[in-house]
Amino acid sequence: MLGENFQVRYANPSAEQLIGFSRQQLAGRSLPEVVPGTSRLLPLLERVRDTGEGFSRRELLLTTEPDPAPALVLDCALSIAESASGERQLILEMADASRRLRLDREKALLAQLDASRSMVRQLGHELRNPLGGIRGAAQLLERQLDSVAQKDYTRLIMREADRLVDLASALLGPAREPDASMLNVHELLEHVRQLIIAEGLEDVQVERDYDPSLPVIRLDRDLVIQAMLNLARNALHAVGEHGRIVFRTRVVPNESVVHRRGRLLACVEIEDDGPGVPEELRETLFYPLVTGRSGGTGLGLAVAQELVSRHDGLIEYESRPGRTVFRMLFPIAEDAA
Repeated sequence: MLGENFQVRYANPSAEQLIGFSRQQLAGRSLPEVVPGTSRLLPLLERVRDTGEGFSRRELLLTTEPDPAPALVLDCALSIAESASGERQLILEMADASRRLRLDREKALLAQLDASRSMVRQLGHELRNPLGGIRGAAQLLERQLDSVAQKDYTRLIMREADRLVDLASALLGPAREPDASMLNVHELLEHVRQLIIAEGLEDVQVERDYDPSLPVIRLDRDLVIQAMLNLARNALHAVGEHGRIVFRTRVVPNESVVHRRGRLLACVEIEDDGPGVPEELRETLFYPLVTGRSGGTGLGLAVAQELVSRHDGLIEYESRPGRTVFRMLFPIAEDAA
């Protein structure tokens, strides 16, 4: 409840918890002054005060602390009420929209995964079948040639055919089901970290921020390492010659992933301080052949999402210039927890 000049008259416990301020901190002070993100509401507050008409705003981005704290996304409704003394007061109702947006985003990622699987298989089959014929023809031709220089060309054809077969195999993904066992996620991350350090430059820092309370979880070692490596290599390309990459783990309670409710999730994050995902790619990032990098195949994220999905998990991301985080979510079995 706000006064004429938007000073806080009353905040219920739900509002205190939502915005992270107590009613004592808010009392008598202007809401936009105390909670910086609500300054975006100022024109709406003035409109409701001056006209007496209610107004609502969906998905208002609210930042209560400096970066890297996550922002809140709120649905807001404004209305006018009169106190017993006849004084006009503004009623501001706020609801956390983050969960709804998260579920909408998850549905979009799952739709991309379904479309990706179909496209991947079609592309893979279309590539593999003619490549076998091309390689066989090059082998037959090589046997009929006497010139070493001409044989170099046929060997080039065979090498390129083999490379494209490997590409097609990556498109199709591993045919086998996950060979899962109880594994320590940090051991897998350390393996990937050493590979990235070996590939990277001296001025690229690869840091660790591990949660020691994370239990062992049921994973296929090879498949998960490949998914982690795809994300880590993307981060390495994003930061270029100078930058910072962080490997982070957390236990996430009471979240939803792939429409399954789990008591606990293992969250594995790979963060970089690169320029961020280009705006034009954000809605299609997990489709195959979508890439913002010159020379990239556009397969890394599509394959990684497929491999994580085989563990009933999901990859999601958030990105802005200077901070991009790809987050792998894996369910933790209750007996492991």
